[in-house]
Amino acid sequence: MAAPAADVAPGGRRQPGPPPVAVRPRRVRSVDAAVVAGYLGLAVLLTSRQWGRPDRLFHQDNDQMLFEWMLARAARAVTAGENPLHSAALNAPDGVNLMANTSVLGLGVPLAPVTLLFGTQAAFLVAVVVSLAGTATAWYVLLARRLVGSRVAAAVGGLVCGFAPGMVAQAGAHLHMAAQFLVPPILALVFRPGTDRVRRHGVALGLLVAYQVFVGEELLVFLALAAGVFAVAYALADRAAARRLAPALLGRLGVGALVAGALLAYPLWFQFLGPQHYQGMPFHARGFQLDAASFTASARQTVLGDGYVPGLLSPNPTEENSFFGPGLLVLAVVVVAWLWRRPLVRALAAVGLLAALCSLGDTVRVDGASTGLPGPYRLLAGVPLLDLVVPARFALICVPVLGVLVALSLDRALALAPVGGETVSAGTGSGAAASSGTGSGAPASSGTGSGGGATADRPGVPVRLLWGGAVAAALLPLAPTPIRTVPTWPVPAFVADGGWRAYVPAGRTLVPVPPVTGAGVSPATFWSARTGLAFTAPGGYFIGPGAADDPTAHWGAPDRPTAALLRRAAETGEVPVVTDADRRQAVADLRHWRAAVLVQGGLHRGEAVRRTVDALVGPGREVDGAWVWDVRPLVG
Repeated sequence: MAAPAADVAPGGRRQPGPPPVAVRPRRVRSVDAAVVAGYLGLAVLLTSRQWGRPDRLFHQDNDQMLFEWMLARAARAVTAGENPLHSAALNAPDGVNLMANTSVLGLGVPLAPVTLLFGTQAAFLVAVVVSLAGTATAWYVLLARRLVGSRVAAAVGGLVCGFAPGMVAQAGAHLHMAAQFLVPPILALVFRPGTDRVRRHGVALGLLVAYQVFVGEELLVFLALAAGVFAVAYALADRAAARRLAPALLGRLGVGALVAGALLAYPLWFQFLGPQHYQGMPFHARGFQLDAASFTASARQTVLGDGYVPGLLSPNPTEENSFFGPGLLVLAVVVVAWLWRRPLVRALAAVGLLAALCSLGDTVRVDGASTGLPGPYRLLAGVPLLDLVVPARFALICVPVLGVLVALSLDRALALAPVGGETVSAGTGSGAAASSGTGSGAPASSGTGSGGGATADRPGVPVRLLWGGAVAAALLPLAPTPIRTVPTWPVPAFVADGGWRAYVPAGRTLVPVPPVTGAGVSPATFWSARTGLAFTAPGGYFIGPGAADDPTAHWGAPDRPTAALLRRAAETGEVPVVTDADRRQAVADLRHWRAAVLVQGGLHRGEAVRRTVDALVGPGREVDGAWVWDVRPLVG
């Protein structure tokens, strides 16, 4: 988080600090370029197991299929001028409300050239790289410009913020949670130390908030909650600064709300009241909570991680948001105690502690056993919007809190510079301005926060080495490993090469078999993504209403009887008894879907599904790696 202003002691007394320094021109230094290149290189390394491998997907393959489809849909909206908030390519004949799903238009539209030139898999991997490296870079810039004077401290802080275990876990599946590069600039505008140009910065804030909605709304909810807690905690720690800065802060928020509200009025109406809108969530969000023991455990995607323990302490591999290990948590406690006099540190501690507690859900569990103790999430479960978020993701708020604390501590240790056999404190603002990047020109004077500079009998170099070693010991076990991949069935040549076009006239659909919800069972979403939404299909992997007259959230389209029959065959591997009534229902369902051809590609237990379709509509034939049933004579 960004500090509202240069730290002062409670009561308005300024902490001892270095003399003001002139604001230097902001130019990209070689060290800045090296840091960003390092972030990019690490992000590429983490995605290395999938580059050039169309037969592999990240371990949570359903979600990658969904986001590949969303990137393809964004590219189609750009090139064809279609409504970016709705698509008829899936869930025929009703379509999908994209605004009510994680459409990541904020990523998909800029990446449209990549999607069109290199395909959805490449676009997804680029999005993962941009999300991780971009988040780390954004925090690095904020730290270097606003909070610390050492580029080393800023680089390490950015590394934690962008590549913590929770970030890597989310990146392999949930682009909307991993793409946090707008969070630092939003915070920089909200908590800007200057009190001038309120309207200009309010407009910029509104634009960024509106853009964040099209990247991920859930992340914006977490950001608003964390910023609110931070503001209250900082105000309690430094009432004088709060009184001085509150009018400008409220002014920026007001202008930002007006700008964002004007830009988002129609999209939000479409989301909550437009076609295929829904209410609630299709899963029990409260069940996605973290075990308290997870905070000291090692995540799967780290050098010390394994595939067993994390599965006991988190809902699934994508929600390992709290696996910080004991070293980093102990380090954070030491930093908070060391720099406790700084209002910034106290506010960060409040945010991190509350977020960690909320991630434990309704009832606290330790090592898989319920303690019976109520979690503070119970107080939020009934609050609109907050009742829709996954409790386990509150722990993601702890990631930047820990990153900033690590950066502040390194900057403080490096500030103990030896001079002529003695040491002096260079302060945390040495050589850095407190300017937020918006032209305030205010000098940095954050002070040491520990009661002044170092004394002559405390050598600076040992402190640097000791603290640097402690930080390294805490962070090295969290070093991420390349994101795991799993094999996937390739798109059959009949679909990929366009052989289906001879069967599907305008206004009709290609029905992937089985046409059910869940990308792992029905290939509709994956085939559609990899072919650039070349055909229209029923079903798919998305969230929609349970029925035309029931807005309750439901995964995918409501089941038609034929879809349910084929799903049972796919799940059990057994061919059900097919009656004449089933055949008549199949024809009715095919007419509802406006089907022209049924296509089955590679599928686990596919033989049972194929025989079931044969019994329903007659024998199919193998064409270019797929089983094909031409149903045009049946549906007319």
